[in-house]
Amino acid sequence: MTRGNVRRRLALAWWRQLALTLGPLLVVCVFFGGGEEPVTPSVFAMPLFIAGVASMFVSLKPFGVYKRSLIATQKALDTPEEPGAWLRLAADRRMAFLAAGLPAWIAALAVFAGLEPVPLALLALSSVILLYLYRIPRQLA
Repeated sequence: MTRGNVRRRLALAWWRQLALTLGPLLVVCVFFGGGEEPVTPSVFAMPLFIAGVASMFVSLKPFGVYKRSLIATQKALDTPEEPGAWLRLAADRRMAFLAAGLPAWIAALAVFAGLEPVPLALLALSSVILLYLYRIPRQLA
């Protein structure tokens, strides 16, 4: 498999993960969050928002692992170790994707607690920003 094919597959995996991260929040908001009567926030709304913000820090360790794997892949370009380096990078990135999706998934749970739309959007945006960190840089072309 060529380097271009690997990059294309990794790019498609990124878009797929973006859909899997934001999909549950969108589905829950459409089917359960758009009531005509105002939903009174429960006691769990603020703790869930705080948990969503705190979950951003979970991605610190996976990001370090991803960054080291990215550097190792760059060093392995045009060597016999390149296919293994790409596989390791993809595996490390998949684990980091799970940590990056936590704020949006917690936001999906917070819809049931009556969390307001602005905090929900902030949690979703934080997941998108964290996912953006895991795009494959152009230097690996």
